[in-house]
Parts: sequence; C-alpha cells; structure tokens
Amino acid sequence: MRSIFIADAHLMSPDDSNYRLLLRFLQKLEGEVDTLYIMGDLFDFWLGFPSHPLTQYDAVIDALERLVERGCRLVYFEGNHDFHLGTVFSQRLKAEIHSGPAIECIQGKRLYLCHGDQINKEDCYYRLLRFLLRTRFVAASIRLFPPLWAENIRERLQKRSQAGYSAKTTRWDYRRIILDFARHLPEQGCDGLITGHFHLALYEKDPGTSCTILSLGDWMEQFTYGEILDGELRLMTFTEQ
Repeated sequence: MRSIFIADAHLMSPDDSNYRLLLRFLQKLEGEVDTLYIMGDLFDFWLGFPSHPLTQYDAVIDALERLVERGCRLVYFEGNHDFHLGTVFSQRLKAEIHSGPAIECIQGKRLYLCHGDQINKEDCYYRLLRFLLRTRFVAASIRLFPPLWAENIRERLQKRSQAGYSAKTTRWDYRRIILDFARHLPEQGCDGLITGHFHLALYEKDPGTSCTILSLGDWMEQFTYGEILDGELRLMTFTEQ
C-alpha cells in the first residue's frame, strides 16, 4: 500500500515549470498509489465558482481525474489559497474534502493531518481572516460572483500573499512552531503529524514522544512530498531520473 501527500504547489500558469513538473508527477502515480492526500494550496487561488473561470487548471483536474479512474482515493485538505472547493472536487473527482484538521489511521499509524494554517496561534490577523472567509455567507456568495470578479479576487489575493510570506518567515521560527505543536499530539493518541503551509521540508522524530513530524515543503522550488509505504513514513523529492 502506498499513500502520497503533497502541498503548496501554488499553481498559477500552465507555462510555469512547477505546473508542468506536477503534471508529470501525477502521471507517474497512475495505478501506483492507493490514496493521494492534497494538503492544501495546490493552487495559488481556487474557489469553486459555478462558472468555472479558472480554466488554467483544467490540465491538473484532468490528471487528478485519471488517477481517480485508476482507483486512487483523493483526499483534499483545504488551504488558505484553495477552499470552498465546489462541485469539481466534490462531484467530478469524488474527493473527500476537509475544511480543517483530521486524524486518520493510515497503515497502522494514527496521523494528525492538516494544511497547517491553524498551527501558529500567534498569527491572530490571519486566524480572523480565515474564520471570515469560511463562513456560510461567503460560501453562498461565490455562486453570485461573475467570472471577471473571480480573476480580480485572484490577482489581489496573490499580490497580498506574496508580499506577506517573506515578512512572516522573518518574524516567526516555523520549525519551532511545528515542533511545539506536535509535542502535544501524543496526548490525542497520535503517532505523527503531516502538515503543509510552511514551505518547510522537515522530517523529524520528537525524542521525548517518538512522534513523527513531517512538514511537506513545497512544489515551487523544493518539489518535496510525503510518502507512506508499508507503514514507513518518508520525506521524498521528485526527480525525473
């Protein structure tokens, strides 16, 4: 049995190198993986508008559909760039969608799975924004947005996110934040943590609790992902060799 975990590709254009590389990675997974866990921010912007204006992502959706047709279970943890996923994921791809963290037993390991955007308790502004964006009012409003508004929202959010990320990495020690959070997970009966969001490729075991900590890195520069095979959890890097 083989399960794969990916996060933070922040796909924008089919012409981008990370977009093309991810398509090749997904193709290699066809018939070779039981479950694909997308741990958020696969896209730099995705809301499930009924008009589906974000056609630049059609090649990725098609690749995911081929995986599902080959028997792969698709599990999607919403990120801070992709949420209210809509019918493309819930109906066409039959994805299991999580709006927040979940604990799942995978190959004998009880793992805490999350995008990771709720781990940093000190980021109060983002936590408030996250709460507001995930209200039922916003979810209902998406159905009323014309396609042009979707593109305007995308451009504004992308510029703000790119400007804010550098400031946050300077302000906070993400490795320490992740390790401090994971230290309490054995109290919930968890053997490990798998998270995205931080763009930090990290695989460690807490010496005090033996909790396995896997931070997935990104698919923008590092091309890292998680894999669990026969109960062994690993951090991997995709190459085309």
